[in-house]
Amino acid sequence: MSITYRKLVVGLASLVLAVRALAADFPVHDGDRIVFLGDSITEQRLYTTYLEAYTLTRYPAWKLTFRNVGWGGDTSWLRQRAHPDEGALFTASESQQQAMVEDAVKRGLERDVLPLHPTAVTIKFGMNDHSYQPFREDIFRAYVRSQAQLAKVLQAAGARVAFLTPQPIEEKRPDPDKDVRNQSLRRFSDGLKEVAARENALFVDQFDPYMALMLHERAANPAAIIGGGDAVHPGPAGHTLMAWAILKAMSAPAAVSRAEIAAPAGTVAAAEHCAISNVKVADGGLTFDRLDEALPMPIDVRAKPALKLAPVLDDLSRYDLKVTGLAPGSYEVKIDGEPVTRASQAELAAGLNLSDLPGPVTEQGRAVLSLVFQKNDVFFRRWRDVQLFSLPAWAENSASAEGRAAELAKLDKRIAEFESRIDAARQPILRHFELKPVAP
Repeated sequence: MSITYRKLVVGLASLVLAVRALAADFPVHDGDRIVFLGDSITEQRLYTTYLEAYTLTRYPAWKLTFRNVGWGGDTSWLRQRAHPDEGALFTASESQQQAMVEDAVKRGLERDVLPLHPTAVTIKFGMNDHSYQPFREDIFRAYVRSQAQLAKVLQAAGARVAFLTPQPIEEKRPDPDKDVRNQSLRRFSDGLKEVAARENALFVDQFDPYMALMLHERAANPAAIIGGGDAVHPGPAGHTLMAWAILKAMSAPAAVSRAEIAAPAGTVAAAEHCAISNVKVADGGLTFDRLDEALPMPIDVRAKPALKLAPVLDDLSRYDLKVTGLAPGSYEVKIDGEPVTRASQAELAAGLNLSDLPGPVTEQGRAVLSLVFQKNDVFFRRWRDVQLFSLPAWAENSASAEGRAAELAKLDKRIAEFESRIDAARQPILRHFELKPVAP
C-alpha cells in the first residue's frame, strides 16, 4: 500500500463519526438482519433489492443481511402461509377474530420469518387484503387486527417493524384517484397509520407519493403508465419510485460525498465524506484523486424512466463535484480515464451530481446491484423450492430428508459466497479524476 493511499484510508477512518451522525435517523443499523414480508409485489424482488442495494452501497463498512419472504396472493392474516377460513374471519366476533388472527400470524411467522432472527422487518400488505373492490368494513377490521398482531409478535421477538402501504392500482384512466379500489386502498392505508402509531412501529406511505406522480402524468396523458408492468405489479421503474418513496419516508440520507476544488490554486475547498489528494492544475484543467466512503445509489438500467418522474437522485444520491475558478468554456470529466460527462465552466462552478452517469463508479454500483439480484434469487429458491417443498407421505424417508438437507447446505453456501462477493464489490475504490478543456 502506497503512503498516499494509506493516508487516504486513515483520513476516511476519521469520518466514521460523521457517517454515524448521518445515519442517526435512518432506521437501518450496523449488524441488522432485515426481512421483507409481503405479497407478490414484494415477491417480485425489485423494490426490496433496490432498498438493499442502496443501504449496502451507502454503508459499505456495515455488516447487513437481507432476506425476502414475499408470497404472491398473501395478506396480513397470512392467507398463503396459514390458510385461515376467511369467511369465518370476516364475520367473527372480536374475541373469535383475535384468536383466529393470533393463530394464523403465529404459524406463519414461526415458519417463514422468526427462524431468520430478524432485527428489522418491513411489512407490505393491503393489495390482496382489500379484495380489489370498494371498501368493506368487515375486511378492514380483520386487516388492522392482523397488522397489529404482526407487530406484536415481531417486536416480542426483538425486531423493529416498518409498515409499508401498498402503492395505488394503475389502470389506464385519467382519474386513478376516483377508482373505488384505490379509494379503498387509501382507507386501508389510513388505518395502517393508526396501527403503526398504536404499536410504536414506523409508518411508510407509498400510496400518496405514487398517486401524486400518477396524477401529474395523467394530466398530460390520460393513459400514461408510470410504473410499467401491470396495474398491480409495477416494473422496475415503478419499483424504483416505490423505493424512492420508502427511503425518503425512512429519512435515508441523500449525501454520498461532495468534493469542491478551487482551480487556480489547486486547493481543496471542501471534502465531505471523501478524501481528495494529488490535485494538479495544468493545461487549463486539473486532475486529482478521490476516495469516497460510499457509492452512489445503483439505478437499475431498466428503471431509467423513473428518474424523469421523480427527483430520485437529488433526494437519495448526491455524488457531487464542484470546481470553481476555471476559465469559460466546456470541460470533459473523466474518471479512471473513462468519459463521464461534459460540462460548462458555469455548471462545474455550480456543482454537478455525478450519480448514475457513465463511468467506473456507476459500473461498480451496478455490479453490486447485479450480485444482490443473484443472491436474492438463490435465497428464494432455497426457501420456496427446497425448504418448503412438500413431499407426499409415501416419499418421506430418511433419504429424502438427507437430500433436502444437502441441497439446503449447498444453497446456503452459494448465498454466503454471493454475500462475500457483495461485501467486496461495495467497497469504495481510489479514483483518478480528470477535467480537461474541450476545444470549441
